[in-house]
Amino acid sequence: MKIWITILLICAGNLFLAKAAEPDKRLNTAANANYLSTLEKEVVYEINLFRSNPAKYAEKYIAPLAQYYDRKILHYPGDVAIKTQEGVKALHECVRVLSKAHPLPIMYPNKGLTLAAIDHQKDQQKTGKTGHTGSDRSDMKERIERYCSWQTRIAENIAYGNSSARQVVIFLLIDDDVKNRGHRTNLLHPAFKTVGVTFGEHPIYQTMCVIDFAGDVD
Repeated sequence: MKIWITILLICAGNLFLAKAAEPDKRLNTAANANYLSTLEKEVVYEINLFRSNPAKYAEKYIAPLAQYYDRKILHYPGDVAIKTQEGVKALHECVRVLSKAHPLPIMYPNKGLTLAAIDHQKDQQKTGKTGHTGSDRSDMKERIERYCSWQTRIAENIAYGNSSARQVVIFLLIDDDVKNRGHRTNLLHPAFKTVGVTFGEHPIYQTMCVIDFAGDVD
């Protein structure tokens, strides 16, 4: 019997108000962030690995996944099969875009942004809901401003059902079934320099990862 999971990506839209084999220490900006779990540190590292060379990342880590698609089912290596909405064409479109992307500034973890992300994850762990609105009707901006002041711009990505840091980043970049590719846009935005990450449980999708971005924070 075939088993698959559905990966759900909640698009950030225009809301602006698996380690590498040999980790690059320059990209490991979360190494000393003791408020992050090992998996959350890996998410920060993976984001920086991608941003340091988007074209190379796409060629090395995303393009090879094309061979594992069977129509709209992705037999993700070493994991359960994943049911997609667009099939392999979304992956090919992602690789084409990233092949033209230039290196971006790496990001540094921030505790305030992480606390804002944790608030939302803990809330949805209880409610089983998805999306950017909390059960208290808070939005991303309200949650972030509970803990810090931000500059330039902010955004939020949420992924449900992923099992590793690399899978989180790759699926946010492919952005299957998200018309405006809002998650990819956030990961590619040159203004973002700080990031908060939390990885936790979700009653329907088993896991969820909330990533809050800011240009800078005070």
